[in-house]
Amino acid sequence: MCYDRYLILFSSMLTYPFKDCNCSGACKECSVELNLHVKCTEEDTTKDVTSKDLVSHDPRFTPITEGPKDAGILIAKLRKGQEIKVKCIAKKGVAKEHAKWSPCAAVAFEYDPFNKLRHTHYWIEEDEKKEWPQSKNANDDFPPLDDEIFDFTAKPNRFYFEIETIGSMKPEDIVMNAFKKLLEKISSIQMGLHSNDVPINGREPTRDVF
Repeated sequence: MCYDRYLILFSSMLTYPFKDCNCSGACKECSVELNLHVKCTEEDTTKDVTSKDLVSHDPRFTPITEGPKDAGILIAKLRKGQEIKVKCIAKKGVAKEHAKWSPCAAVAFEYDPFNKLRHTHYWIEEDEKKEWPQSKNANDDFPPLDDEIFDFTAKPNRFYFEIETIGSMKPEDIVMNAFKKLLEKISSIQMGLHSNDVPINGREPTRDVF
């Protein structure tokens, strides 16, 4: 029996106090153990084994479902007398290591929907407005005036982001956690620049030896 373990989504570890670690496998600082034990005792039908049957050792960390009526993600089908018993390890990671840890399915952004900055060069046959309609973000921006003088020093100051998630986190939570992580990294850089003797994120600073 084989199935794609990456299809099972879990409640995000970002909201729980897991720590970054350098272990070679899995430990309590970076992972959670789940157990799966199901046996089919029915006579004339198969039994579906789904992600809802996974039992987590940490009640805060459970497989994601879309509601109480959601049966979960199918893992296997059992006939009478068949049994499955598995120990699973859910390990924390970041999308920089592998896309399976990303809570986002897609991210898109746009700025200057009216192309007032002229960063985009349109290929036009007859009418630019008919051939290149504005996106929905144009409803939240200010259209250029007919006699407006082009400002070649202008820079974009408004960006429109659209985030599609895989279901483990809400889009607004992803954005806020991204800002939080960015601020943490900037703070770490500032601390490192001010003093090489100040631990960063609980770790002692490294020193080059020549």
